[in-house]
Amino acid sequence: MVRMGADGRHMSQPDLMSWRMEKDPVLRSTIVAVALLDRSPDQERFVRMMERGTRAVPSFRRKLVESPFGRTPPRWVDDPDFDLSWHLRRIALPHPGGLDAVLPLVRAAAMSAFDKDRPLWEATIVDGLADGRAAIVLKVHHSLTDGIGGIQIANEMVDFERDGTDRGPLPEDPPTSAPASALADSVGWYLSTAGEMVGRGVPWLVRSGLRSVTNPVAALRSVVDTTRSTARFVQPVFTTLSPVMVGRSTVREVAALDLPLDALRQAGRAANSSLNDAFLAGILLGLKHYHSRHGAQVAELRATLPISLRRESDAIGGNRITLARFALPLDVADPVASMHRVDRIVRSWRDEPAVPLSSAIAGVLNVLPAGVLGGILEHIDFLASNVPGSPIPLYMAGAEVLRYYPFAPTVGSAVNITLMSHTSHCCIGINADFAAVPDLPVLVESLVEGFGDVLAVGGEGTRIEVSLSATTTAQT
Repeated sequence: MVRMGADGRHMSQPDLMSWRMEKDPVLRSTIVAVALLDRSPDQERFVRMMERGTRAVPSFRRKLVESPFGRTPPRWVDDPDFDLSWHLRRIALPHPGGLDAVLPLVRAAAMSAFDKDRPLWEATIVDGLADGRAAIVLKVHHSLTDGIGGIQIANEMVDFERDGTDRGPLPEDPPTSAPASALADSVGWYLSTAGEMVGRGVPWLVRSGLRSVTNPVAALRSVVDTTRSTARFVQPVFTTLSPVMVGRSTVREVAALDLPLDALRQAGRAANSSLNDAFLAGILLGLKHYHSRHGAQVAELRATLPISLRRESDAIGGNRITLARFALPLDVADPVASMHRVDRIVRSWRDEPAVPLSSAIAGVLNVLPAGVLGGILEHIDFLASNVPGSPIPLYMAGAEVLRYYPFAPTVGSAVNITLMSHTSHCCIGINADFAAVPDLPVLVESLVEGFGDVLAVGGEGTRIEVSLSATTTAQT
């Protein structure tokens, strides 16, 4: 069973890193998700569903409070003025449309800051889509959760049948905590931080200690390897590898792709590779086509990929990931060869000794001046993430969720491309910095071509559905 985080706890180092980025709007860490529904959800049931969900997931009723004198990270505390109705909105489109008509709302949500005096999330029902359909646009700050944590949260706010799922009595309101004194706040944080370091570091120290007795040479090599590995994770970068996607701004453009899950999975199997390998190869081939359209031949691009560290015993929400930054090849034209190269590179980074030390790595980055951290992040060429979604149909207030599109933040990179599986679909959200990618339709066309190359490995031609924001097409 997944447990809930405790009220009054300080932000973890990974959560704090997401929060500190807000000082630079270019690094804004807003996650936006779109649930495309087969019908308009019932308002009363939707409010009741969210009421239950925010009680089951207390972080959705908590706000951030700065610690006294700024000596420690901010704390999550229950909002004594929590008003569910403020977080829920409902609008209607002026004209019927599909996902493309919803994307301008996604774009606006991704570009706008949160009210820092309230819990960091909003949900908007969008009525008036074609064929009686609707959508729900959910906006959440990244400090609340990573991708897999977001799926856990969503599972507390959906039904598994159209008529509803019996979840028993409504959970009680979480108790409100009393504010901590400055001394208690500081002491509590240092003790909890030490406890976390002990909890996560002692097993490694014990293994190293035992190894030093039985094999001192191997023990010394392990310590050296871990130190070098940590240095690779925090090593600064000062230039983009792309000569095309170089600009950075606060303006975002969004698009979405939809392709069959089985087709992408089959392409991976045909190459003796995984779904994730096929996904990343599709991105790389697409970016190769994009750079070729701009007359640029690029050997490799620098990517950031999250490596999940989430355990079953971890609390819902929060960030349980390590962000790995490494170069991926762009000079491989064959999709099978690209999948194999991706597999070797990603596997080597997953096996890095420093991967379990996410809090320590984030802690190192958090002590850097904000400008230095921004300088590192703004030289990443792209972010990519693959989030496993629901294999079964889900319902929200009587409406079936047909698709679920994730739009993760660019956090300084040129573009973030995130895949979330939903039933038999791969829902891919594209969030691009307009200064880096002023011609998003061209990038989307290139990605469609790249994924087409990969899908052909599976032996079938597959139609890829494309959705573009009206604002995007108007600017190009």
